[in-house]
Amino acid sequence: MKTLNVSLGERSYPIYIGLGLLKQSELFKPWITGKSVFVVTNTTVGPLYSQSLIQTISNDAKSVHEIVLPDGESYKDWITLQKIFDALLTYGADRKSVLIALGGGVIGDMVGFAAASFMRGIRFIQVPTTLLAQVDSSVGGKTGINHPLGKNMIGAFHQPVAVIADLDTLKSLPPRELSAGLAEVIKHGAIADGKFFDWIEAHRQELLDCDSNAMSHAVERSCEIKSAVVAADEKESGIRAILNFGHTFGHAIESGLGYGEWLHGEAVGCGMVMAADLSSRLGYLQTEEAGRIKKLIAAMNLPDSAPKLGNSRFFDLMRIDKKSEGGEIRYITLERIGKAKIEAVDDAIVDQVLTTNQAK
Repeated sequence: MKTLNVSLGERSYPIYIGLGLLKQSELFKPWITGKSVFVVTNTTVGPLYSQSLIQTISNDAKSVHEIVLPDGESYKDWITLQKIFDALLTYGADRKSVLIALGGGVIGDMVGFAAASFMRGIRFIQVPTTLLAQVDSSVGGKTGINHPLGKNMIGAFHQPVAVIADLDTLKSLPPRELSAGLAEVIKHGAIADGKFFDWIEAHRQELLDCDSNAMSHAVERSCEIKSAVVAADEKESGIRAILNFGHTFGHAIESGLGYGEWLHGEAVGCGMVMAADLSSRLGYLQTEEAGRIKKLIAAMNLPDSAPKLGNSRFFDLMRIDKKSEGGEIRYITLERIGKAKIEAVDDAIVDQVLTTNQAK
């Protein structure tokens, strides 16, 4: 087992990465001090792992309640969030109760938002079961839900007390979900570590095969990179925005198609191809480097061409973005593979990117 630490003063917390962690009660015990624990999962993950987790924590918790939500990005909304609050109130949760998010990024984001809001803040543990959640969304304290007009625009910063990433859960992922998670792995190399990007290229097949050693390194290095960025800028007032490389274009794709039509990682993967093209047109990335990013995205079975939403529609959707300031879109670009920056870009250049990268 690998143990990392997210250094945020009194809000610091550990990230545990390894095999068989769902059965290790000592990882959960320090946080179970109240009378009740609520395991929040979905209809896909629950049947696979919920009972095992409940058995692990049952000796330390006086009462354990399971909350099962529908599965999918389209359910990341107020109506589904309300089901968590309904259960907390029905079963008498209090400020010492603990929520456990057992699932992917949608579950983690919603449970974190519920924990941030209930009684103005209670503890929660992230137990991510998808690659995307293990390498990205479970770390950093971003929580929230989607709005029909914009993705993740309603939420709060609320750090978990621990992240417990059991690599065994990745073995049950469908190939499409695995590829979606690999998009976020690629992102971390692209924005912060060129050698890690090289490693991903060299170990592409092992990652697609979900090899345990390759996955362990991919999750660990991704979490190291994200933890360092979060520690430097917890509330995304500056440098943390580089973690959104590919997301400005990607979120527009998700919103434009309708949430759930493309997986988040698929949209981000395509968004990185577009952001790399933008970086090249701005004179930063060499054409060869932008091509490496596109080639790797395609090799991971991710879409490298955007759906045809139309340039005007893309711009409208991208202006509804947390990085926008005064209606001006701010993009994450690459000076080179391994070094990112945040900047506003002339619409005419972005228009060229949109025209080139949408499906014909």
